[in-house]
Order: sequence, then C-alpha cells, then structure tokens
Amino acid sequence: MCFRYDADPAVPPIAGAAIDTEDLTLEAGDGTKLAAFIARAENPVGPAVLVLPDVRGLFRFYEELSMRFAEIGYDSVAIDYFGRTAGVAKRDAEFPFREHVAQNTFEGIKADAAAGVACLRQSDPNRKVFTIGFCFGGSNSWHQAANGLGLSGAIGFYGHPNREFPSGATPMVERVNEIECPILGLMGGADPGIPQEEVDGYDQALTAAGVQHELVSYEGAPHSFFDRAYEEFAKESADAWERVQAFIKANS
Repeated sequence: MCFRYDADPAVPPIAGAAIDTEDLTLEAGDGTKLAAFIARAENPVGPAVLVLPDVRGLFRFYEELSMRFAEIGYDSVAIDYFGRTAGVAKRDAEFPFREHVAQNTFEGIKADAAAGVACLRQSDPNRKVFTIGFCFGGSNSWHQAANGLGLSGAIGFYGHPNREFPSGATPMVERVNEIECPILGLMGGADPGIPQEEVDGYDQALTAAGVQHELVSYEGAPHSFFDRAYEEFAKESADAWERVQAFIKANS
C-alpha cells in the first residue's frame, strides 16, 4: 500500500491562493464512468497535470495534490481507477480497495487516463499535459508516456519499472522504446519493494533507448516518503517537489 487514508501531500498550501475545485464524472472511451476531481488555477500558466493515484484510487490526498498544482498555476485533474467495479461515489477509509485494484486492467487504466487528458485539453487540444503518479500510479504514469497520449512528460514517485501489473501490462522497462516524452522518477532509496538494482536497470534501459530522463533515489527514504507526516524526510520531499516543478517548466 502507498499512502494512509489520512495522509497529506508534503506540500503546504499557499495561503491566499485562489483556485476553483469540482468533483467530476468522466467517461472513458469504452463507456465507463469514472470519478475525477479538478482543480483550476485562477491564472493558469499553460500546461496541465493529470494525477494518477496509488492503489486506493481517488481519495483526499490526490485531491489535495491537485489543489497544490492549481495554486502554482497548473490546472490539474486527479482520476479514479475503479469506475468499472465500484462506481463513482466518494469512499471512506473502509473501502476495500485491494479487491478492486486486483480487477484493474492495463487497457482500462489507459482508457481512464485518456479521459483525464481529454478533460484537461477540452478548451485547447494542443495543451501540454504531464502525468504524475505514486506507487501503482507511478508506473501507471510512466506507462502513459508510451500510450500515445501526446504527453509532454511523465513523473513517477516510486513506480516499479519491472512489474507486470495491472493485468495485461508489459513491464515498463520493456516498453522504453515506445516512450514519447521525458521521464522523471523519484524513488525511495530504502524502499525494499523497489531495490536500487531495479532502478539502475530502468535507467540503463532508458539511456539505451535514447529517452530523456532523470531518476533520483533519496538515500534512506522509504516508500511513500512524500507525506507531511514524515517530518524526517521533509528535505527530500521539498527537493522532490522542486524537481517536479523544474521538470514541468523545462518541458513546457
């Protein structure tokens, strides 16, 4: 599992920032209705961000993260994964996400991500869009870079580059020749689920494929370190947030 249900992004709100938020129901290409949350910047700077959650799907952490992006000028949409199995209603901490994430498919998430990108490009079909995801969403974010969505960049926090999940997925490390945009990876150096050799193998594969990328491992940081409760990793989280912003600016 990634973040606790009551976790907060390691990015403090900007006092006085004016944004507009709304719960949405999007429709994927296969007709599935999925829950989403949009945060609109008061003065958008151009690019937009699609947020891909961890195994819990859409919950408050990702709504808050979308708001942090809007506060710095990036319209942002966070999507859910479970429209096919759980509908679009809001969910509490008791939601049995494990049984639903096990029913996810590669094609389903691809369709849901495409719906999120289309939402962000509704008023401008040429808008630059970036994806960002965490854990399950981290590798999902990287996968969208190879799914023909015309992204400007894909950011993954502690995504697994060599896992065949969800159903129908090819490990990301085997898809590097399909990637169409720059990649940013932000990894926990003490994450036992993603050993450094896995990260190094991904780095080597991206380099061999000629993909512009940066993979950063934070020494001693655990999986899910980007959480305000992890005060001992506040410096690492602040650095990661700066890298996210710099990556978007550099590729916009």
